Amino acid sequence: MASLKEMRNRIKSVESTQKITKALQMVAAAKLRRAQQAAQNARPYAERMASVIANLAAGVSGDGAPKLLVGTGQDVKHLIIVATSDRGLAGGFNSSIVRMARDRIATLIAGGKEVKIITLGKKARDQLKRLYGDRFVESFEAGASPSLSVAEAVGQKVAAMFEAGDVDVVSLAYSKFKSVVTQTPTFQQMIPAQVSGSGVVDLQGASYEYEPDAEAILETLLPRNLNVQVLSAMLENQAGFFAAQMTAMDNATRAAGDMIAALNLLKNRTRQAQITKELIEIISGAEAL
Repeated sequence: MASLKEMRNRIKSVESTQKITKALQMVAAAKLRRAQQAAQNARPYAERMASVIANLAAGVSGDGAPKLLVGTGQDVKHLIIVATSDRGLAGGFNSSIVRMARDRIATLIAGGKEVKIITLGKKARDQLKRLYGDRFVESFEAGASPSLSVAEAVGQKVAAMFEAGDVDVVSLAYSKFKSVVTQTPTFQQMIPAQVSGSGVVDLQGASYEYEPDAEAILETLLPRNLNVQVLSAMLENQAGFFAAQMTAMDNATRAAGDMIAALNLLKNRTRQAQITKELIEIISGAEAL
């Protein structure tokens, strides 16, 4: 059994850890509101751009359609962009994204596909490097806050690889922020661009003429849309990270409190046992005299 001094030291150590987890929880809670607001503000822009592209794409077909819209016509070379945070202490936030990406990569490889990987965030790089390090194209750091310059660097790399014929399909793995307690790992196809569904705006019979033509506008919008999708994913990730970290640190603080209570109880019982033992020794010595 540990001595009283060892127990006191352990209690102090747990109390110090509790102070750290409590501070991290408060910092995450303070940053969450701003990150959540940024993610929500970015959604209308991304949705509106998707709507414009969807309506333009409805009138474009054949050889004149941009390659980023229709793809190469093949499904052999896949590029997976895995976006996480650079930091941990957020429960299973990063691991859930990497696990989803790992399952998709394994499925594609089993199907005979050629898979390449770009990581955006240190945690994605570290967790995938051991299994798929030979498939890495490039690794980017997410940084302390989402940056358009980083999103543009990723988008330019993807566009360059597609133009060079190195990839046929590009997908983005990230975590979509739902609420403080819910972050959903999501796969989003970037190339060929997904334009069907609710993104199409009902023009109510109206007909628009574009200057320049729809193909020229799409040639400009589609590369920019790659940057927007990456930046939007980074903003969603940041909000989800702070929410997950706040929850994880709250749980850690509670667990530390329970451990301190249990250690204090054990310390008191140990001290009581020592006092009882000393009293018995004194009484036994007195009787022997």
